[in-house]
Amino acid sequence: MLMLVLAIAGCSRYGYVSLNYPTAPVAYLPEDVNSIAAVNRSLTREEDRDEKIVEAIITTEVAGSDRLASDESIKGVYDAILGLENVLLIIPATVKMYGTGTRELPELLDWNLVADICKTEGADALLVLETFDSNTDLLVSTATSQAAAILSTGSPVPALPGQIKMNVACYWRLYNPKTKLIIDQYQHNSYTSFDIQGGIIPPHALPETAYEAGRAYVERFLPSYYVVRRDLYKRTSGSAKHQFMAGYRRAEVANWQGAIEVWSELSDHGKRKTAGRACLNIAVANEVLGDTENALVWAKRSYEFYDDKLGRDYSKILLRRRNIEGF
Repeated sequence: MLMLVLAIAGCSRYGYVSLNYPTAPVAYLPEDVNSIAAVNRSLTREEDRDEKIVEAIITTEVAGSDRLASDESIKGVYDAILGLENVLLIIPATVKMYGTGTRELPELLDWNLVADICKTEGADALLVLETFDSNTDLLVSTATSQAAAILSTGSPVPALPGQIKMNVACYWRLYNPKTKLIIDQYQHNSYTSFDIQGGIIPPHALPETAYEAGRAYVERFLPSYYVVRRDLYKRTSGSAKHQFMAGYRRAEVANWQGAIEVWSELSDHGKRKTAGRACLNIAVANEVLGDTENALVWAKRSYEFYDDKLGRDYSKILLRRRNIEGF
């Protein structure tokens, strides 16, 4: 569990800590899949080239650019898969495959072909970029601007948009030759905005968007995180204020165990407000250190014994977490 302490500026008595909690991956690899061969099937045959060029003009895609950019998606997969433990990605040097060249999904590969590729490359599974297609909103943006100008002034104006949005649509299939089953199949759209001048699309726009599309696919197999915020007290009043702040300073430099030691001495202080705040801070410190059950004990104590409202709200949050996650 990762954490970052951020103190609220000014005279506020509150600070907070942001915690990153992991969530399960969307998809999983079988345990016996340790190496994956990746091939690009989104290329177009020469005899289909004319039809592809017509489609390219309609979507403002530069003719032939998808042929090179689709390989960038494979590179994105290669780099991102380094985040998976004990998984190796193999990019065959000699395998070239043709598909529809558009967003139209081709039929499944023949399982004998899948098995042959995996055997040749020493891979346990075959990842195929089945389709790859790109376009921008350049024509749409220009038409929208011209229509707005006509409505407002009665005539078009020579205006070009200052920014374009690049779109890359990919469809991936992960084949298991042993079971003859599809491990995973996923269609994904990646969008990236770029500044332009004179209506010229930056040459790096499509490759960068394609690369991120490849990385986005692998992220399905990686744990993600959600961020939660936990409020705690920076200070108290009276004779304990300096000691209380000493504990908070330790928390600011991630010395949470040291902070607990300081606040523990104040957890049964004669002044109820100080004791309640100390208990609440101990609760937060325990959650940061991964002891969520003990955090709940201290959060309850801050409210049940000392009527600290922050402790009441925090207890409810932790109880919900326990019901969902079963810590």
